[in-house]
Amino acid sequence: MATLPIFVSLSSEGLFTCPVNASPVDYAKIYPDPESEKAIMGSVVYCIHHKEGCQWSDELRKLKAHLNTCKHDAVLCAAQCGAMIPRVLMQDHLRYTCPRRRANCDHCHKEFSGSALEEHQGNCGHEPVYCENKCGAKVQRRHTQQHIQQHCSKRLVPCKHCGQSYTQDTVCAHGASCARAPVACPQRCGAPAVPRADLAAHLRDHAAPCAFRDAGCRFKGTRQALEKHTEESCQQHLALVSALASRQARQLDSLRAAVARLSVNCSGALVWRISDWAAKMAEAKCKDGVELVSPAFYTSQYGYKLQASLFLNGNGAGEATHMSVYIKILPGEYDALLRWPFAHTVSFTLFDQSSSPDRACNIVESFVPDPTWKNFQRPSKEPDALGFGFPRFVSHEMLKKRNFIKDDVMFIRVKVDPSKIVAV
Repeated sequence: MATLPIFVSLSSEGLFTCPVNASPVDYAKIYPDPESEKAIMGSVVYCIHHKEGCQWSDELRKLKAHLNTCKHDAVLCAAQCGAMIPRVLMQDHLRYTCPRRRANCDHCHKEFSGSALEEHQGNCGHEPVYCENKCGAKVQRRHTQQHIQQHCSKRLVPCKHCGQSYTQDTVCAHGASCARAPVACPQRCGAPAVPRADLAAHLRDHAAPCAFRDAGCRFKGTRQALEKHTEESCQQHLALVSALASRQARQLDSLRAAVARLSVNCSGALVWRISDWAAKMAEAKCKDGVELVSPAFYTSQYGYKLQASLFLNGNGAGEATHMSVYIKILPGEYDALLRWPFAHTVSFTLFDQSSSPDRACNIVESFVPDPTWKNFQRPSKEPDALGFGFPRFVSHEMLKKRNFIKDDVMFIRVKVDPSKIVAV
């Protein structure tokens, strides 16, 4: 006859318990009969970890051997932390909960034992945490104080005008309405900026000048008085502005004259640069009497005023075959102090722009003024129309033989000999 399974509870220490009240029972007292014990040991039982999911069932005598391998049975921690851990949970225990495990912090990446890691967590200086001022920023725990003191938008900062504290993100908005913030007078009275709270009193006590004060109007008053004054004084203001414009125009003319005097060459020598030579020569050949004039220059700071004149296609005896060059004496500021007639030696030099200065061959012509010629007498307000010089200075054929024209530019020097001093 088959033996029905008897559900006997056996504790992990090997003691039997009563199935009714779970109290411990001595095995020898329950089964004093060896035959009965043999029958019991052969009965079929479930594993004591049946409720945890173990599906083993077999004779009672095999239970102890099964428990040596049952994955739900608790054994001492393999890392010897002292905990009893079911075999099935041993790997998770060794990895996550064992106090003697070795693990790295996710933030600072340092290695700790399990218990030390639990103490370290929540205190790691590299762990990102939210700012305690609730500004929304997330910073490493070790930088929280620096963030709160220097960068947090919710940190308290004093207003530089009134001294009261506001959060960093609102102090600028406060400055736009702070009663102690300095503001400029809207009437542009010229007074230093005044606190916003004192502006009304300032406007009552200080009169603003008229907008036309730079033109000469001396009126001062409140804004209302200024508006009325401006409306009633249009003609007066127009006259003041017109007079101011005239004075400024005279000043500009004086300044231009001063700049022109400072920019005039007073060395007694002029290097004249004639650019766009080809176009100017073509124009000279197409039109009669095309004359180029140089900038004016002085023989000295208080000397004679001169100007060179050039006909690219020639003039007089050199027309159509030569280039003609002349010197003119212009009315100068110091003519009354100079000796007349003009008696300085004048030379003209056409530069050869050869790439090798040693091989350059310049053309030079000079003359000594004839004191009987009217060209060298003290000039009137209108200078001589032509001057004195060389109608056949350089032939057109000669201009083609050397580098007198280079990059469409020609250079002519006009020089007054300084060795002959005749100025007083």
